[in-house]
Amino acid sequence: MRSTPLQKILILIIAILLAGSFSSPGIASAKEKIISRESINLLSKLSDALAEVADAARPAVVNISTTSIVTMQDHPFGDMFNDPLFRHFFGDQFGQQGQKRKFKSSALGSGVIVSENGYILTNNHVIKGADEIKVILYDKREFKGKVVGSDPRTDLAVIKITAKDLPTLKIGESSKLKTGDIVLAIGNPFGLNQTITMGIVSAVGRSNVGISDLEDFIQTDAAINPGNSGGALVNSNGELVGVNTAIFSTSGGYMGIGFAIPTDMAKTVMDSIIKHGKVIRGYLGVSIQNLTPELAKSLGIKATSGALISGVEKDSPAAKAGLKRGDLVIELDGKKVADSTSLRNMVSTNVPGAKTEVKFIRDGSEQTISVTLGEYKEKKVIRKSEYDNVLKGVTIQEITPNLLDKMNIPENLSGVVVTDVATESPAADLLQPGDVIQEVNRAPIQGVQDYDQVVSKIGEKDAVLLLIYRGGGSIYLTIRP
Repeated sequence: MRSTPLQKILILIIAILLAGSFSSPGIASAKEKIISRESINLLSKLSDALAEVADAARPAVVNISTTSIVTMQDHPFGDMFNDPLFRHFFGDQFGQQGQKRKFKSSALGSGVIVSENGYILTNNHVIKGADEIKVILYDKREFKGKVVGSDPRTDLAVIKITAKDLPTLKIGESSKLKTGDIVLAIGNPFGLNQTITMGIVSAVGRSNVGISDLEDFIQTDAAINPGNSGGALVNSNGELVGVNTAIFSTSGGYMGIGFAIPTDMAKTVMDSIIKHGKVIRGYLGVSIQNLTPELAKSLGIKATSGALISGVEKDSPAAKAGLKRGDLVIELDGKKVADSTSLRNMVSTNVPGAKTEVKFIRDGSEQTISVTLGEYKEKKVIRKSEYDNVLKGVTIQEITPNLLDKMNIPENLSGVVVTDVATESPAADLLQPGDVIQEVNRAPIQGVQDYDQVVSKIGEKDAVLLLIYRGGGSIYLTIRP
């Protein structure tokens, strides 16, 4: 990629510093040193260039303020009686004396205007669960925002305001970014509107960070803090190359490591949301894992990179094409597959019905087959709060290939995964996220539909016997009202 004028200026400044050009031959006195005109001109040009890029980009970055209604239970003795340990020993007879009250919870974030008619790109976690969304523009105008669609797998969302002729940011090609490129982060950290910080691209293609399912982050040292989420990462051409998403921090503040979703990924998600109201992505139907030296040795594989297939879903596109457990996928449509994350990202950015060429290694030899991708369908997640029984407040999810990989769930295990248990739920002291519910009152659970049918018939005062998988084994639990 050709160097931009801003990059050339920085290179010249570094050269001058190394050559000692800041020490001028003309010295007025021992206390007063004269800076050379050349140095002043270069620094002025750098300052002007940064200001020009910032002025062009920041009108398209907005402040997003969200309000949510949260229900909490008061207690005359404070929070001690809501403590799980206390309730484990003394039961709930002390914990039901308070009244439930509703409170307003507010949060701040950022967004980027991507169309003149009011579409705004931001993070899913910025608007998740919001009852009200207020968008404040660069010129202080305020609008009510409406969620067009969101994608938890990439932590992206699109909202819409009713307005015309809005300033926008040109979307650049994040694939052209290189480590060391200059970037500006624009957002509203701690509610401080239109804050701009400068840094460089520290790394590209970061994954396994644990922020979202599909990760391909740009890492930067430009200062990013709480409130920057959803804001713009801009290159020296004034183009949007990333959506600021998260920071690595042990203090809660800036520590020099920030992450942004690259626009190559964000644009695909955004276009699908605007067109369909949701993300439509390709589906292969395999469980995959990274290839380790130990696995390579055990399987007799000489390759050092690729995505190892650990399972193939029945009747999936992969199964129909002939892929098998133990195959090592090394290329997709001629592009190298580095690991399981890169294969997952490649498949997800493809469209259903697309014919893809998969190159893989089986029994020491390379083979290539054609696979017609299916459509990925998000597995249903249900919060059973509508049922007035002991499983009230328990959130469950179908077992997906991603969960099999992440949670080390045996491939032949059937059931539903507990993803959350509300603190006020009668099951709060016994169930925990990560448990796999295999049976409810001796009835086998194959998925969400079975769970729904069985739990809907449980009475308010009925005890429930569960068979769950936890920590490598199955155990029975009895939950009483």
